[in-house]
Amino acid sequence: MLCGRAGGVTSMNPFLMKFFPSVYRKEQEAERNQSNQYCKFDSQLLTMFTSSLYLAALVASFFAATVTRVAGRKWSMFGGGVTFLVGAALNGAAKDVGMLILGRVLLGVGVGFANQSVPVYLSEMAPARLRGMLNIGFQLMVTIGILCANLINYGTAKIRGGWGWRVSLALAAVPAAIIAVGALFLPDTPNSLIDRGYTDAAKRMLKRVRGTDDVEEEYSDLVAASDESKLVAHPWRNILLPRYRPQLVMAIAIPMFQQLTGINVIMFYAPVLFKTLGFADDASLMSAVITGLVNVFATFVSIVTVDRLGRRKLFLQGGTQMLACQIVVGSLIGAKFGFSGVAEIPKGYAAIVVLFICAYVAGFAWSWGPLGWLVPSEIFPLEIRSAGQSINVSVNMFCTFIIAQAFLPMLCRFKFILFFFFGAWVVVMTIFVALFLPETKNVPIEEMVLVWKAHWYWGRFIRDEDVHVGADLEMPSANAKLGGMQ
Repeated sequence: MLCGRAGGVTSMNPFLMKFFPSVYRKEQEAERNQSNQYCKFDSQLLTMFTSSLYLAALVASFFAATVTRVAGRKWSMFGGGVTFLVGAALNGAAKDVGMLILGRVLLGVGVGFANQSVPVYLSEMAPARLRGMLNIGFQLMVTIGILCANLINYGTAKIRGGWGWRVSLALAAVPAAIIAVGALFLPDTPNSLIDRGYTDAAKRMLKRVRGTDDVEEEYSDLVAASDESKLVAHPWRNILLPRYRPQLVMAIAIPMFQQLTGINVIMFYAPVLFKTLGFADDASLMSAVITGLVNVFATFVSIVTVDRLGRRKLFLQGGTQMLACQIVVGSLIGAKFGFSGVAEIPKGYAAIVVLFICAYVAGFAWSWGPLGWLVPSEIFPLEIRSAGQSINVSVNMFCTFIIAQAFLPMLCRFKFILFFFFGAWVVVMTIFVALFLPETKNVPIEEMVLVWKAHWYWGRFIRDEDVHVGADLEMPSANAKLGGMQ
C-alpha cells in the first residue's frame, strides 16, 4: 500500500539544514543548553510539509468517488499509483521547499485515490466469511510499508554526504509502481461490472472469484442492489436520508475516532518523539523500526481473529489497551520532563517508555488500525457506496491533516498532557462502539441493512419497507418517491 512517510526524514539533520534551517538551529540550541525538549521541533512550515499530503488526499477523494463509480475500481487504483509515482520523483529531486510540498501534494492525490478504491475493491471481491481477513490485508500492507520506510530511513541516515533523505523520499516510487502496474492486471469487481452494464462479464467474474458455478443467489443479490442503485441519481443527496443515517454516522465517526486515538503522534513522528526522549539520531530511527515491527505482527493478530471474534470485541479490547498505555506513557514522560521539558532520561527509563508505546501500537494495530478501514468499507449499500467511502476517506484525511498540523504546537504547549488528551478520546470512542456499532462479521454486504434494522438505536431510522434483500427484492414505494426527487 502507498505510504508517504515523512517522519523519518524530518529527524535527519541534513534534511533539516537544507529545507528547515530554523528548526535545525532550534534543535541544536535545545541540545546544547538542555532547554525545553517539547518545543524544539515546533515549526508550522515543517508540519505543513508533512500534513499537506492529507489535505490533498481529502480533496482527491471526492474526485476519486466519481472515477471509482464510472470507470471501475481498478482504474482508480491505477490513477492513484501513477500520481504517487510522480510525487515521489519530485520529492527525491527537490531543490526547495516549494518543490518538496508540491511532490507531497501529489503523493496525497495518490493516497486519496487508493484509499477510495482499495478497501471497496477488497470488500466486494471477498466472500462474506473471509471479508474481514482479506480486507485487513490492506492495513497489513500499510504496516509493512511503514516498517520498510523506517528501515530505509535507518539505513539512509548513515549515508555520508547528507543525501540519504533523497533516497528515502524517492523510494516511495517502488510501491507506487507496484500498485500502478498491478492495477492493470486486476479484474474489476462483479458489483462494478453489473453497475456499468456488463452483466455477463460480471457473472463470469463471480464464478471465477468464488470458484464455483453455483452463484445464482449471490448474483441475484448483486443485480437487485444494482437495480436499486440506478434509482439513485444523486448519491450525495440520498446519503442524507434517514434510512442511511447509521452508515453516514459511521462514515464520519469511525475515521475521525481512528485519528483521535493518537496513533499519528506515535507513528508519524516516532523518530522525533524518541529523539525528544533523549535517543541519538540512529537510536531514534531504530526505535521507530521497533514500533514498525510491532505494528506488522499485531496486524497479523487481527487477520487471524477478525472473522472469529468479530469487529466489536477487537475494538473494545484494543481501546482498553491503548487507554492504559497512554496513561502510563503520559505519566512516565510527565514524571521526568514535567512542564519544563528539561530532563536527562536514563536508558532503562526510556526503554520502559518504548515498551508501553509498543503495547499501545499493538492495541491499535489489531483494532482501530485495520477496523477503521474495514467496517466503513463493508456497511454501505451499492447505491451510496462510492459517496460513503469518499466521506470515509475525506474525514480520515481531514482529521489526519488537522492532527499533523497541530501535534507539534500542541506538544510544545500541552507537554505530556497531550497523551491524556488522546486518552480521553479513546474513552469516548470505546463507549461509542459499545453502544452504537453492531457486529458485522459474516454478513453479506447486500444484507447489511438487516443488521441496522435489528439494532436498538439505528432500527428507528429504517422503515420495514426499506428492508429488501436478494432475489425477493421488490422496489418499495419509498424508492419510487426517491426516484421522483431526482
